[in-house]
Amino acid sequence: MSYMVVKDEKGIIEVKWQTWSKTMERREDVKLFNFHASPFGQRVIWALKLKGVDYECIEEDIFNKSNLLLELNPVHKKVPVLVHCNKPIAESLVILEYIDETWKQYPLMPQNPCQRAHARFWANFAEHKLLDAAWMAMRSSGEEQEKAVNEAREAVEKLEEEIKGKRFFGRDYIGFLDIAIGWISYWIPVWEEVGSMKILDPLKFPAINAWITNFLSHPTINDTLPQRDKMVVYYHSRRKEVSPF
Repeated sequence: MSYMVVKDEKGIIEVKWQTWSKTMERREDVKLFNFHASPFGQRVIWALKLKGVDYECIEEDIFNKSNLLLELNPVHKKVPVLVHCNKPIAESLVILEYIDETWKQYPLMPQNPCQRAHARFWANFAEHKLLDAAWMAMRSSGEEQEKAVNEAREAVEKLEEEIKGKRFFGRDYIGFLDIAIGWISYWIPVWEEVGSMKILDPLKFPAINAWITNFLSHPTINDTLPQRDKMVVYYHSRRKEVSPF
């Protein structure tokens, strides 16, 4: 399928698909540009699946990005990018809120404004305090790794207090915050293996580990997880890029 990227009078990017199969019309109305090992793209997959939205997933080579991806996301030039009705939306947390506002079935965000702000706060906290530290712990060694592991554990301690006494964050079923930080359940154990370190100690963080079990036990979550062996191979290669050990 060929395409043409154009801008309207306000500079808004729109994708004009040159060919169109009527049998694929409903599915191709929603496209996700993603990379299989991306925790950010996985958020979008989970949200779309929980909402029951049909979509086409387009796998990107993040080391040789397509011209279309660069045109759809010219600012950050990264996956994921969701294209809906020919309009691209970038940044995974932004995409989650767009999905929730566009498809009303299975609401992800709480109805209460204070609770919504609370969910956004913790999503942002995990993004900047835990993800960055856990990523550094996986890619480093020695004192640098020890420092990163301690920073990651400190962040997990905060989330441990937030999830205590709950099955999922803030409610009885998977919502926005669970999806936003769901990468913890699958990516951190892979990074622990690759980096030969431990962040999610079940003795120190029993509530987080119980949440992980509950989250990964959900059929929609479990059925859409990327293959773990491929994840391990990929992240070993990323570790070798910066670590001589």
